[in-house]
Amino acid sequence: MSRSGVGLASDCVTTFEELKLRKSSRFIIYKLNDHRTEIIVEKSSPETDYEKFLEELPENDCRWAVYDFGYKLSEGEGDRNKIVFISWAPDNAPIRSKMTYASSKDALRRAFNGIGAEIQGTDYAEVSYEALLDKVTRK
Repeated sequence: MSRSGVGLASDCVTTFEELKLRKSSRFIIYKLNDHRTEIIVEKSSPETDYEKFLEELPENDCRWAVYDFGYKLSEGEGDRNKIVFISWAPDNAPIRSKMTYASSKDALRRAFNGIGAEIQGTDYAEVSYEALLDKVTRK
C-alpha cells in the first residue's frame, strides 16, 4: 500500500518477474485503475524497439514502466541488459494525476527486485534511448 492508499494488483509483480526471466515481455506499462485505487498492468509486450515502446507512453497522462534495456558498452564487450524503471509524468498531465502517481510510485517500485536503473521523465527527451543509455552506462 502506498502513501496515497493505492494498492497493487496481483499481476503487477508476476508480470515483472516474467520480464526479468525474459519469458514474454520486453516492457510493461503500469497505470492507476479508473477509480485510482489500484495499480494495474496496462500493457506488456515482447516488442524490442525502444521507439515503439515510447509511442505507448501517453502524451498527457502519467504512467510507470519497466523496460528490459539492451545495449553495448563498446566493441568487443558484448551485449548488456538492465531493467529500467521509468516514472512518466509529462508536463501537460493533470496536476491531480501527477500528485497521485508521485505518491503511489513507492508501492510499485518497492515490489520489484532487480531494477538496474531508475529514470524520471517529463518529456520524451528525458526518456530517449540516449538518455537511458547515459543513465545505465554512467559509472
